[in-house]
Amino acid sequence: MAKDLTIENTAGPDAHQAVAFRLDSDLSVIENCEFLGNQDTLYAHSLRQFYKSCRIVGNVDFIFGNSAAIFQDCQILVRPRQLKPEKGENNAITAHGRTDPAQSTGFVFQNCLINGTEDYMALYHSNPKVHKNYLGRPWKEYSRTVFIHSILEVLVTPQGWMPWSGDFALKTLYYGEFENSGAGSDLSQRVSWSSKIPAEHVSSYSAEDFIQGGEWMQSSHLSAHHGRSHHSTRRRHE
Repeated sequence: MAKDLTIENTAGPDAHQAVAFRLDSDLSVIENCEFLGNQDTLYAHSLRQFYKSCRIVGNVDFIFGNSAAIFQDCQILVRPRQLKPEKGENNAITAHGRTDPAQSTGFVFQNCLINGTEDYMALYHSNPKVHKNYLGRPWKEYSRTVFIHSILEVLVTPQGWMPWSGDFALKTLYYGEFENSGAGSDLSQRVSWSSKIPAEHVSSYSAEDFIQGGEWMQSSHLSAHHGRSHHSTRRRHE
């Protein structure tokens, strides 16, 4: 478990990949931590991870890896990317790396805020057409990422999701959204290869189901979940 930390990579926006934090351990809880970087800030590499009330700042693929990770009540903020950021850019917030459909991995964002830093939003509003931000792109063939009950602000492009290279992974990935709000949450112009999560599937992305949280997490972490069934799940494990 990590709590109340700031972890930063100060290499700057022109250094390309510059991981601030890499997490490989199973049954990890990260609470009230701040991760600051540019490209590849947070490498959520493998196994089961739970991020609660964190602040994650970056620009290119800045949450990436092949873990089964839940981000709950987190602030996900895009920051300016180049030394001359007014030129504009295409940023993908996530790049999930699932390589096989049998892997139980994916990124789940619940009750999160997707926005830009103050600096970035000033740039964005000065010329919105050249600043494009996508919820994710498929680093590997079975990339899986979902946003549930989150606030997607205006910087999220109407298409929502970005290809990696040509049509790579577009038939095999799963990108889903459910009951998000904010100016960037409108699904009407989303790419055809993303999904609206069916209501009956939403509970499979809860901490109890997706990372078996009832078996190893404190009930205080589970209690804030949107899943209506957490009491019965927890009783079963007691």
